[in-house]
Amino acid sequence: MSRHRCSWEKAAALAVGLSLAARIGTLLVNAATFPHLRRPAGPPPDLSGVSLLVPARDEAHNLPGTLPGLLRQGAGEVIVLDDGSRDGTAELARSLGARVIAGQPLPPGWRGKPWACQQLGAAASGSVLVFTDADVTWQPGALAALLDAWTREDADLLSVWPRQDNRSPGERFLTPMVDTLTLGLLPWPLLRWPQPALSAANGQVMAFRRRPYQEEGGHALVRGELLEDFAFARRFKERGRTLTLVLGGDLISVRMYRSYRKTLEGFGKNSLAAHGGHRAGLALGAVAVFFTYSWPYLTRNRTLVALGLAEALLVRVITRRTRPDELAEVLLTPLIAPAGWPSYLLAARRQVAWKGRRYQQ
Repeated sequence: MSRHRCSWEKAAALAVGLSLAARIGTLLVNAATFPHLRRPAGPPPDLSGVSLLVPARDEAHNLPGTLPGLLRQGAGEVIVLDDGSRDGTAELARSLGARVIAGQPLPPGWRGKPWACQQLGAAASGSVLVFTDADVTWQPGALAALLDAWTREDADLLSVWPRQDNRSPGERFLTPMVDTLTLGLLPWPLLRWPQPALSAANGQVMAFRRRPYQEEGGHALVRGELLEDFAFARRFKERGRTLTLVLGGDLISVRMYRSYRKTLEGFGKNSLAAHGGHRAGLALGAVAVFFTYSWPYLTRNRTLVALGLAEALLVRVITRRTRPDELAEVLLTPLIAPAGWPSYLLAARRQVAWKGRRYQQ
């Protein structure tokens, strides 16, 4: 029995080691190639043709900290769509100076965010449409930096990966894994290849030129998707469009969830879609996370522990999350798997709940 166990552990250790080594290799490529937003030199560009568009449902807790920064970017217009909020979101957004439109009832077959964005796109007057979530913070000069990056990359869809702004202990267990999975699975140079499978986007900040956006039907392209951003990128590329992704660096950041409970709800909403809609894939994902991040500590495999820590540190270097508290998050690595188990259980349900709505999976 002990011989079989030893062989099994060696095989598992080899598989985990190869997986971590491959991701570290991808991270090294991304460290060298992944662009960051940076303020352009010279006079400020003309931003009058840009529409900043914010879908908002019960976002009164976020808008006081994020909307003023958007309004100061110098865009031609900032529009907030109030999607049936019950917390005074519309009144607050108006008081801060934004134009607010009321969202229409959710049609059959649509998810909440794609429908809100579809309405925003129809209401906007700009030639450039920038959709951004209500929990995303834009620093001065961020919009000019986005357009400067877009000029260099020349893509039909430019998406920004904001810097994670985790503050409470409960936020730090799982949200850093979003960076790890995104940056460790796809080398940035492959995003420019035409194959639809080599696609990625982030719905927290997505920028389109009006014409290609409208020609592809806008967000109707992903009307039934809960994880609409990756689906949009793939379908956009299937239609011959180009896309790119840049890191927000010090200019665009996001605080996705404010507690461990909210993190579980958010991951529970997205996880099944992130695993291709297959519950078997969801289960395999949970097993893979356990063997990658918890099992090496249980078996005292120093090589795998070192590789896991190297991966976590590389991710933080690439995203510029290098404050002492952010680097200290790597100490939570062995707890990632058990901390995430409740989100897998939520994701496996036939219905998921998000912001007062229930969706069939």
